[in-house]
Amino acid sequence: MKKFLLAATIAASALVAGAASAEGALSYNIAATNNYVWRGVTQTDKEAAVQGGIDYTNGSFYAGTWASNVDFGSDASLEVDLYAGVKPTVGNWSFDFGAIYYAYPDEDDLNFGELKAGFTHPMGKGTIGAAIYTNWETLENPYYELNAAYPLTDKWSVSGAMGKYEASTGEYTTWNLGAGYALTSNLSLDVRYWDTGDHDLGKSFARNPVKEQIAVTLKAAF
Repeated sequence: MKKFLLAATIAASALVAGAASAEGALSYNIAATNNYVWRGVTQTDKEAAVQGGIDYTNGSFYAGTWASNVDFGSDASLEVDLYAGVKPTVGNWSFDFGAIYYAYPDEDDLNFGELKAGFTHPMGKGTIGAAIYTNWETLENPYYELNAAYPLTDKWSVSGAMGKYEASTGEYTTWNLGAGYALTSNLSLDVRYWDTGDHDLGKSFARNPVKEQIAVTLKAAF
């Protein structure tokens, strides 16, 4: 099962590379941020990152790849994610079942994969949702999340999430709240506050990676 999931994810990445000549749709994104934050933890030592990805969709199926620079104070300098899944709908419920592989080419020991299951449901003009992620090898170290988003105007929106991560390095809660602004139909700006419930997890670092932080991200999508 583990080998199948890994092979399926890698195959999905290959599918994206050749999808231009297949049925379905390709989309692209590129972004710049002052701080790459993942589950409340900075991945760039609170420094800037350049990020980008390619996504392929065909009906409810999707696959994609995404990359960003990282800085953990080790050999790792790049993160490359490969993912695939399906997004079926039942009435006004939207579901997401997929797999994600996080690869660090400069430090293979950090590589890992996760399974994902989630849903979103409309609430007024906005949406609410929930998701769970778990390590696909051990089915341990789950991350649980509740999230919501709401459009204030045609251009302004607010969104946030609360999560709990039972990570191998320690269990903690995290939350974020942000505002998005559509500069154009393809360009958007997001300003987001992040924090965690246990700052002691990062107290040994000069710049605590789990302490409150703000990420400002400019993203173009095509």
